[in-house]
Amino acid sequence: QVQLVESGGGLVQPGGSLRLSCAASGSISSFYAMGWYRQAPGKQRELVASINSEGRTNYADSVKGRFTISRDNAKNTVYLQMNGLNPEDTAVYYCNADVYRNLAPSYRYWGQGTQVTVSS
Repeated sequence: QVQLVESGGGLVQPGGSLRLSCAASGSISSFYAMGWYRQAPGKQRELVASINSEGRTNYADSVKGRFTISRDNAKNTVYLQMNGLNPEDTAVYYCNADVYRNLAPSYRYWGQGTQVTVSS
């Protein structure tokens, strides 16, 4: 069982920056991919950014140029650097680990989420 623990969420003003961290109990180098998702009130959970075992990244159009996902395999940690935050970025952010390319629920792991609120 993979455990994911997020940290770094909080309240930030528009235009500000925040860095989220996700520490995994397992070896992230063995995972197919790691990612960050977010869910705003009344909305579906959506992919924000992901990074696979080869280092290939993928970003939602809404965050391209503002967010950067990275991983430190030695520390089994994935990060999400968020710059130029907007109120529409307000959501609960969830760390995700995909063991395999197959996205069956049993092969996906999730953190408990961390709240990010962008407001003046």
